Amino acid sequence: MLLFVGLGNPGRDYAGNRHNIGFMALDHLAVAHGFPPFLKKFQGQLSEGEVAGEKALAFKPITYMNESGRAVGEAARFFKVPPDQIFVFYDELDLAPGRLRVRFGGGAAGHKGIRSIASHLGLDFWRIRLGIGHPGHRDKVTGHVLKDFAKADKAWLDPLIDAIAESLPLLVAGEDEGFMTKVARLAPPPAQESPAKEEAPGEGGGTPSRKADSDPA
Repeated sequence: MLLFVGLGNPGRDYAGNRHNIGFMALDHLAVAHGFPPFLKKFQGQLSEGEVAGEKALAFKPITYMNESGRAVGEAARFFKVPPDQIFVFYDELDLAPGRLRVRFGGGAAGHKGIRSIASHLGLDFWRIRLGIGHPGHRDKVTGHVLKDFAKADKAWLDPLIDAIAESLPLLVAGEDEGFMTKVARLAPPPAQESPAKEEAPGEGGGTPSRKADSDPA
């Protein structure tokens, strides 16, 4: 069984945020592949279906971003899904808007949702990184990720989410390069690049650390 996870924050206030692109992608792929409505389970919202003949779960933690791992870990343990069969869709500051990269394992690069999942499951799960661009300085990151996508962003956002759903069977088949290639062909990212960052390499991908039990960023 496969486990597809979309990261974001629960509630209407966050629904359109850049930080919620993982929720958006998961919602769309669930509809596109005929998953039934989500039900509240395991500190999240869960739906069971199939993708390319493989049994699959679609899951959205509703614990807020920094505690995503509690929910994902609970669901993974219940269904006995190993980490290498878990695919996490989330926002990536270090990629320009509309770009997508797939990676297995590695660090969290400052992303609190990924850091939380790694603390519960280890590092060896799949990451589908969805570019939202960087605001240019680390002090602006929180405001950037917790701000809604602009209307103009729909020109690349909607095609990207459509392309992810259409190309998903390639990812299921283990063809991650083919998946990335097809997504890029179906949804070419906009030509402009995001502003240059003003921080040390390796510090992007997340927000400055803030102590909080439920941290949306």
